[in-house]
Amino acid sequence: MTWLRDLVLGIRFAAAGGREGWARTALTAVGVGLGVALLLVASSVPHLLDERSARSDARYEATASRNADSAKKSDTSVLRIDAETEYRGQTVGGFVMRAEGAHPLTPPGVAEFPAPGEMVVSPALRELLASPEGKLLKERLPYRISGTIADTGLLSPGELYFYVGSDTLTQAAGGHRLTGYGVDPQDTTLSPVLVVLIIIICVVLLVPVAIFIATAVRFGGERRDRRLAALRLVGTDIRQTRRIAAGEALFGSLVGLLVGGALFLVGRRFVGAVELWNHSAFPSDLAPATWLAALVVVAVPLSAVLVTLVAMRSVVIEPLGVVRHAGSRGRRLWWRLLVPAAGLAVLVSTGKVGQFEPVNPYPIAGGAVLVLFGLALLLPWLVDAAVKRLRGGPLPWQLAIRRLQLNSGAASRAVSGITVAVAGAVALQMMFAAVGDEFDEMTGQDPSRAQFHTFSELVDGDAAARTIEAFQATKGVEAVIGTVEAYVLKPGKPKDPDDMQPVTSLTIGDCATLRELADIGSCKDGDVFVAHPKDDKEQADWIDQTARKGKEVELNSTYADMPGAKSQLWTLPADARTVRAGLDPLGSEHWGILATVGALDPRTLPSAQTIAQIRIDESVPDAAEHVRNTAARIDPGMRVATLNSVTRDRQYASVQTGLRLGAAATLGLIALSMLVNQLEQLRERKRLLSVLVAFGTRRVTLAWSVLWQTAVPVVVGLLVAIVGGTGLGTVLTWMLDKPVTEWWLFLPLAGAGGGLIVAVTLLSLPLLWRLMRPDGLRTE
Repeated sequence: MTWLRDLVLGIRFAAAGGREGWARTALTAVGVGLGVALLLVASSVPHLLDERSARSDARYEATASRNADSAKKSDTSVLRIDAETEYRGQTVGGFVMRAEGAHPLTPPGVAEFPAPGEMVVSPALRELLASPEGKLLKERLPYRISGTIADTGLLSPGELYFYVGSDTLTQAAGGHRLTGYGVDPQDTTLSPVLVVLIIIICVVLLVPVAIFIATAVRFGGERRDRRLAALRLVGTDIRQTRRIAAGEALFGSLVGLLVGGALFLVGRRFVGAVELWNHSAFPSDLAPATWLAALVVVAVPLSAVLVTLVAMRSVVIEPLGVVRHAGSRGRRLWWRLLVPAAGLAVLVSTGKVGQFEPVNPYPIAGGAVLVLFGLALLLPWLVDAAVKRLRGGPLPWQLAIRRLQLNSGAASRAVSGITVAVAGAVALQMMFAAVGDEFDEMTGQDPSRAQFHTFSELVDGDAAARTIEAFQATKGVEAVIGTVEAYVLKPGKPKDPDDMQPVTSLTIGDCATLRELADIGSCKDGDVFVAHPKDDKEQADWIDQTARKGKEVELNSTYADMPGAKSQLWTLPADARTVRAGLDPLGSEHWGILATVGALDPRTLPSAQTIAQIRIDESVPDAAEHVRNTAARIDPGMRVATLNSVTRDRQYASVQTGLRLGAAATLGLIALSMLVNQLEQLRERKRLLSVLVAFGTRRVTLAWSVLWQTAVPVVVGLLVAIVGGTGLGTVLTWMLDKPVTEWWLFLPLAGAGGGLIVAVTLLSLPLLWRLMRPDGLRTE
């Protein structure tokens, strides 16, 4: 009961402390509220990911629909073809669909099946198409908009998605029959390396938030201490005084909980309008897990009480005043070094992470937390040791250093968040650099020869020639490697029914195109070549069994299992030359029969694919969009792929995106933390600033002193972060059995810290000018 009575008394003091008391409480509440809001956002991430996955599964093709035996034409079945495209770096997903009955299935979020020539679009796509920025995309999607996709059919508010109605789509043109939507959730097993990365990301993003909240509950410390001295004068003992101080901090943290909850509830209503790296979320997705929200509600007030009680142990409160760091004993170093050393020891004792073994997250998370908290504990000692040895210099520098010498604790607390965040970021960047190659795959593609690859199964009449000519005439296109490709078989049936029918590929193009695919030497229209692979004699023998010079081949795609194929014979010229196959820009080796248009008209093929590999002039604005527009005009189902020499694993890319989003939020919180702390310190020194101005100190001098007061602890903090982060990163990469590949990744992060110094100083100048007035000398 004594504890409770003293805490309630402290709450009463905080609530009834007048203007100064409420100003102090407001600072604490804002600081705690910002941290609580970010913690609530973090606790909403599991729900956000689950909801996003559920919507993705709901619009995915049902498993039964992918079975050819069960996917029969019916009153509800639909033919569709994937028409996904890209526009200025953004993915635009969608399908062209044709109803096969009177009651066709509608995708999730779509109220009515689109009629032929109409489309249903997402709100973001509707907005883009209506804007001047979407002019080129409008050419690619020239359909009338008949409706909007509801939230249940979209992954995020900013997703660009559409469904187009058609009355001409057929299975022969690539249409796939759909009989149902929705699949069961799929369990995705992450690799041990990604598990370790995710654990460290969570630690790096959340530890600075915890430190920030612990710092926020100590705002207004000097004024609070003077009031507690008055309480000692009227008869309270040391323990009671500390509990009253804890009650004041408790009140600020409770108000901060309310502020944080309000910020979260209000902010999530606008979360759909915020898009970072093409990612956004629906407001309903931001719903904290109940147990995590309860943990935040309990942990924040409890930490406020504990932090205050621990902080008060270094303060001697007597009836006639307050003495900090009683006696000559300074901060001790040995126990501060033990904490990060213990963290590194825990990580090393965990051992290396196996490639297929499950990862125990607790020692990894615990070791990383100890290292980062240990760096925060080291910072006050280092700042104190640094400023004690600084002497002389310009007047603003002397004012700043003297202030830090008198009380460096507040400055160290303000910088501890950025120290921990930068240290964790350095370690993470070292890990990402070390394991990045493991998640990168060399594709063998050559973007210097072509940047785009298009293919379509819709070859009708002279469509092949028209396709290539259309791409050649497209704005920004420099060269087109255009081919019509099919399979040819050896006529007749094999003697043994169990033997495979000899088959090889047939590629038709002009001489310039064939030179890109094989070493053909001289060429004129009407020539035919038989291309052998470089190092595969068995495959070359298989080709020769089909491509027999002077003999007939069957132009039939039955091998490719395509409907509508009819038998047709063609004689391979006896003078066809045997050549060595080469690599196309895709990195594929083109072997088989290579024929010019004069030797075999592609319009006579029963079925084939039109393939174009396109090189553009990248200096032409929107050249890529013009290529995609041409492809959409030729065939809405034509696939346009971008050639890349390296592809990145999707799970790894998702983890990296999550790190960027979280780092942006944490960096913003740190900037606000430093600003709030700076404003609180300026308020505490209102009278001192007025005295200095009254004695003739220039305002510019005081502004520079504020800058140096911020800069010195930040510089020390960045040095600690670089050393500690590099050490943590080295141990973590060792655990992943990877070498350290980058040692200078801290440079951009150090630059970000310098930018924070300037930003915080500039934002605090308005309050500084207002406080430097003569009326600040008034007292009661």
